[in-house]
Amino acid sequence: MKSRLLVSALCLFAPMAANAACAATDFVIKDFAVSAGSTGMSTKMVMKGELVNNCAEPAAAQIEVQAKDSNGNVLQSKKGWPAGTTNIAPGKSVRFDVGRQFHYDPGMQTYAAGIVSVRSW
Repeated sequence: MKSRLLVSALCLFAPMAANAACAATDFVIKDFAVSAGSTGMSTKMVMKGELVNNCAEPAAAQIEVQAKDSNGNVLQSKKGWPAGTTNIAPGKSVRFDVGRQFHYDPGMQTYAAGIVSVRSW
């Protein structure tokens, strides 16, 4: 009876252990660049980069991009999953552009992008 309970517990917690295998430090954002361009009467933000999975397991990462003023105050901040609900294979990457989520503000001077969470779908 105890062995069946142990096997049941292992089956229950095994998926949780798989989710813990990858951490935010296993992902890297490469070539993150920001630009703004006029499109008629408005200014379009372009915030492109590449999210790389350096984990040994397939996983996905949520990123956060912040736009800051000249004093370092955050003016806008957005989170997103560049790969959506798809895991990124180990050693592979996905390109992203989160610019459409931001509204142009001439006070935005610097930008930061980082990994805020990781999960397996």
